[in-house]
Amino acid sequence: MRRLLVLIIVLTGMFINHSLAQVDSHFSLFEYSQNIYNPGAAGSNDAMCVTSLHRQQWVGFGDGRPVTTLFSFDMPLADILGVGLNINQDIIGFQQDLNISGNIAYRVELDPGMLGIGLGVGVINRSIDGDWKTWQSLNGGTTYEDPIIPHMESKTAFDMSFGATLVSQDYWVGISTTHLLKPVINFETEAKSYISRHYYLTGGYNYALPNPSFDLLASGMVQSDGSTVEIQLNAKILYNKSFWGGVSYRYNDAIVPMIGVHLINGLSFGYSYDILTSNVGSYSSGSHELMIRYCFSVDGKKTPGRYRSVRRL
Repeated sequence: MRRLLVLIIVLTGMFINHSLAQVDSHFSLFEYSQNIYNPGAAGSNDAMCVTSLHRQQWVGFGDGRPVTTLFSFDMPLADILGVGLNINQDIIGFQQDLNISGNIAYRVELDPGMLGIGLGVGVINRSIDGDWKTWQSLNGGTTYEDPIIPHMESKTAFDMSFGATLVSQDYWVGISTTHLLKPVINFETEAKSYISRHYYLTGGYNYALPNPSFDLLASGMVQSDGSTVEIQLNAKILYNKSFWGGVSYRYNDAIVPMIGVHLINGLSFGYSYDILTSNVGSYSSGSHELMIRYCFSVDGKKTPGRYRSVRRL
């Protein structure tokens, strides 16, 4: 465990490089969206899981605020493999990204826990459909079209990701990168653009409290595109393996209360509300996020590994 903590600290230091905004979708309930960040997480719940997350960001900000929807499916296969499918839509202003990918992970049981090493392959479609306003058009003049700004276009590029996840009874840790090949988006403009690689370090630990009805669940994520860095830390109390509540802190951005429940039939719900501490908070009433997940056994067990790993939270 001490070596694991040292590894996390070293990798965190590698990720902290500070200028451009992040491209990948953001979720406060990131524990339930690991498959879009890390293909090594496919099948790590030892159950067939279908997950959906929907995020309404910066409510009250007006038209063009970010809205994100994720559908994710994953399951173990043949004891040594994990497979998954992700469909993620991200809308910000005039830009809409649709990312569809399939994950496959090789899983091997080690002394510390189950290690999954995975590859994600898919496509990313980026479309621009904007009624662009310029200083000239707003003042009654002729609209000037900037040659480096695309207008009403849609482009698709091949995309890949790679990652590894280690899961034990008490902790989990993952490291991964998305947009491995830096896919190029060739709009019909003078300027070409590409999507930069993103790097992730995630982990969590389950602390058994003296009262057996309660568990303390701690987790965190470091996300970087090589220019900016985002750090989020979560702390939750799980009661009777079913009800949980807690708070998350996202550095220089938000404090996030969250609640959820795991039902005995494998159905789970979660909700979070971002209380913004950044300057955007002056113009917004916060961000809402809803998670729905259903997990069921692939081998006929009554409770499909519901507490096999702390990733179930």
